[in-house]
Amino acid sequence: MAAPVTRPQREWSTPSVDDAATSDLIRHLKCPPAIASLLVSRGIAGAQAADLFLHPTLDHLHDPLQMLGMVEAVARIQQAVRLAEPILIYGDYDVDGTTATVLLKTAIERIATKDKPAQVTWHVPHRIREGYGMQTNILGQAADTGVRLVISVDTGIRAFAAAAEARLLGLDLIVTDHHLPDDAAGVPEALAVINPAQEGCPYPFKFLCGAGVAFKLAHALLAAAAETTAQRDRLNQVILPSFLKLVAIATIADSVPLVGENRVIAALGLRELRNPIQPGLRALMEVAKLPLDTAPTATEVGFRLAPRINAAGRMDVADDVIELFLTRDPARAKELAEKLDGLNQDRRATEAEALATIELQLEKLRTNDEFPAECIILDDASWHRGVLGILASRVVDRTGRPALIVMHEDGQAHGSGRSVAGFHLLDALTTVDTKAAGGLFTRFGGHAHAVGFSLPSALLEGLRIGMKVHTETALTLGVLRPALAADGELALPEITPDLYTWLGRCGPFGNAHPEPVFISRGVILAAPVRYIKEKHICLELAQGDSSRRINALGWSRMIDWPAQCAQLNLQEGSVIHIAYRINENKHEHYGGLQLELLDLQPA
Repeated sequence: MAAPVTRPQREWSTPSVDDAATSDLIRHLKCPPAIASLLVSRGIAGAQAADLFLHPTLDHLHDPLQMLGMVEAVARIQQAVRLAEPILIYGDYDVDGTTATVLLKTAIERIATKDKPAQVTWHVPHRIREGYGMQTNILGQAADTGVRLVISVDTGIRAFAAAAEARLLGLDLIVTDHHLPDDAAGVPEALAVINPAQEGCPYPFKFLCGAGVAFKLAHALLAAAAETTAQRDRLNQVILPSFLKLVAIATIADSVPLVGENRVIAALGLRELRNPIQPGLRALMEVAKLPLDTAPTATEVGFRLAPRINAAGRMDVADDVIELFLTRDPARAKELAEKLDGLNQDRRATEAEALATIELQLEKLRTNDEFPAECIILDDASWHRGVLGILASRVVDRTGRPALIVMHEDGQAHGSGRSVAGFHLLDALTTVDTKAAGGLFTRFGGHAHAVGFSLPSALLEGLRIGMKVHTETALTLGVLRPALAADGELALPEITPDLYTWLGRCGPFGNAHPEPVFISRGVILAAPVRYIKEKHICLELAQGDSSRRINALGWSRMIDWPAQCAQLNLQEGSVIHIAYRINENKHEHYGGLQLELLDLQPA
């Protein structure tokens, strides 16, 4: 996709922090001042809070029995296992749904006895043939095969028709989900609904992903089956940490807020991903070119593991992912991992082809180098349904606006949307649907940042009009051009390996706990601007009397860095202010700490 235009200068902000609290943390932790300031600004003040934050353990996870519906769900699954009743796990085709399916299937099989193994099958819908959500015909097929208990994972909170069909078929339904319920309709009528976001659920943390909710059910089942001290010790020391590997991958991939319990899950799960034993995980890390002797970072999971897992559901069938994570055969694991890697390459090619068309559509929308202050809605019959969410993310990066990307098939428009901070996309769709006579959508769901939907193609224009009206008041200038929120100011000599190590301890970073951003003022361009592939830049920077140099890289995604440098007439000796993240180039010959530019201004 072509580089975006130069944007108007943004305001920069840094938080006000309590100096006394910061000083206390510096003394207690013996950490750099920037780390203490970062922790205090993010609500982690005091020695006890900092110690808990920096040393997450299993003890920091909440009791799953606090979740509404958990007791009833556990009892029904125990009964099914005891009676060897066939159980169907109804999942979803993305990272969250497939890992949740694997987790729950594994847990149910673990609580069974060797002489009476659990009868657990799964169904993951085909993205194109079935679409998102539980389908009544699949429930009918399950009932015909003798299934009497269906458990949904990462889906079902709005499956009212499926729940009604389950009752007619004599199926007990347990819904486990994390998506937001319908405020007006409530939750489906089922034997149990497990979702911390539902009204009346006392569970203290509301932002688990689907696999996180499934893990809670798995934890409750396994804990109930652990009758001796030795069994409980094994559960806490071996089994639960092992489960957290997949939960961490799903938590990171699903972009749920990486705070509270989610951060504990991600931190512990990433740690367990060092040298995994399960053949599928090992094979997947190998094709993703991740070292097996080192715990991956959240960024590596998000950009190297998750896309390969998602590629199965996007381009083919997600059953391959479940088999990958269940197989004990290294040869089969290698075969499946390589297949996922190939599908990911196909996905990238399909995405690139669609992006070329999207770029042409965006150029038609832009006026005076600005995109309209509204939700961008683009459609094309040729786009692959499996990459719509990725395309929406690319458009958000390109324009700074929320985006809905739509394809057409057999008179139906299928879409996926992504949003910007401060604009609740699911609320927007709900409002537009409510105000339209007779409604617009055949189905829709999601959360603030991401949605999926379908509607008759003939109603797409109504969606455009409704979103335009809604965004006239909801999409403010503060949302479209937010200030750059930095975590503090640093002098370049303060950027040391010790600081970088401490930053790593404050991770993993993600949604709601973003990678820290810093500002350095009055830095000097110590060499001419170096251009990378004509669209990215590398600045060699110095500050004050220090002879040390550090590179700052500007990757042209939302900012056209070459145009920015030309506009500011940057040359050797120019003095600028910069906003950036700190990262590390791991190249064996010219590696070291470097900066990722987010913005720059003339001094």
